[in-house]
Amino acid sequence: MRDNDTAFLYKSPPIGANLPNLQPQNTDFMLEHLSAYRLSGYVQHYAWGGSAYLPQLLGIPNPDGQPFAEYWMGVHPKGPATVALPDGTTPLLADFLAAHPGLLEQSIWDTYGGLPFLFKVLDVEAMLSIQLHPQRDAAQAGFDRETAAGIPLDADHRNYKDANHKPEVMVALTDFWLLHGFQSLEAIRRTLLQYPAWASLLPLLDNEGVRGLYAHVMLLPPAEVDALLQPVHDDLAARHAALTPDTADYWAWQAFAQYSRDGHHDRGVFSVYWFNLVFLRPGQGIFQGAGIPHAYLRGVNVELMANSDNVLRGGLTPKHIDVPELLANIVTTPVVPAVLSPDGATTDYPVPVPDFGITRHVLGASDTRHFTNPPSQLALVIAGQVLLGGQLLAQGECAFCPAGTDFSIVATGGAGAEVFLAYCKGE
Repeated sequence: MRDNDTAFLYKSPPIGANLPNLQPQNTDFMLEHLSAYRLSGYVQHYAWGGSAYLPQLLGIPNPDGQPFAEYWMGVHPKGPATVALPDGTTPLLADFLAAHPGLLEQSIWDTYGGLPFLFKVLDVEAMLSIQLHPQRDAAQAGFDRETAAGIPLDADHRNYKDANHKPEVMVALTDFWLLHGFQSLEAIRRTLLQYPAWASLLPLLDNEGVRGLYAHVMLLPPAEVDALLQPVHDDLAARHAALTPDTADYWAWQAFAQYSRDGHHDRGVFSVYWFNLVFLRPGQGIFQGAGIPHAYLRGVNVELMANSDNVLRGGLTPKHIDVPELLANIVTTPVVPAVLSPDGATTDYPVPVPDFGITRHVLGASDTRHFTNPPSQLALVIAGQVLLGGQLLAQGECAFCPAGTDFSIVATGGAGAEVFLAYCKGE
């Protein structure tokens, strides 16, 4: 999940696709038999990001309080990671893997043509847009349609930047709040009874269900949206100081404060009341499947997703909203959020897609984890210090571990550690 703003490369500048220094056979042999390769990721400075967590994690001074929203680890061209090699060069991870295809499983190359996921850390200080991601066949059709129409890939009104789906899984690193999927019809009916101005929406819900209700408010002219939301705004303005984050009212007020301008209100406020409000404690996670509307509200997490930029927005944003395309892809049936809870010192979070998987490892002082014939994966140290595959990695540092090469993680420095592994899963 993300909204674009500006970005810069942290630590290692890209050097392009040519890797003449990697061509000698003896160097290739050495590189393809290491069990871990130190990486440098890419920081995204989106305006909604916090100013403290990522600088502290990465050890970057931030005296001006610049927003540090996301840290990317992967091969996505908008934020590529680089590899620190023994000879001092720093190729792009994508180029390095292409030059040494044996580091990824053959099945991964055959299916995805490279590393199939993007691994991130997000620090959400201001609530993000309501959005969903299409299924792969819808993404392919939409990408082909917009390409045939001559819409540039970087056009603000383009929905499909690629032909891929974008499933996501996240695990909270701090207390985390988000919206996830529609509530039941009965729960939504209760929200309509809260305000007299919303009584006119009850027949729509009764006759056309949740989909009809949602389509109606998404297609309303702005003046009618304002008329429905102004009483809510005025009510919350009178009592916002007493609101707490475990209520939709609290987040509706945050939405008014963040997105209302000149008396006009963002229609995403309806979704704040009609979607499930989910609270995650550190170590808990959730999966965002195709078509499930969601929005990150506040907190820090690690996130793992397929390589894609396909986002259909539904409010809480000044960006382009294609309502017909949104309605063609959204899941409006009720969702009971399936919170993924940690299971002891090692947790493999269930993810119902073949693109990727994620595990969390909490190690005590001097604890060791052994990995035999592992899949290719990215490792990120969230806390402590570890010896991973011969690389000494401190908090905030990451590495690529090739397929089939045994390695160990050992907590060092006299304290425990927390490490996440994002791995290639395959069919």
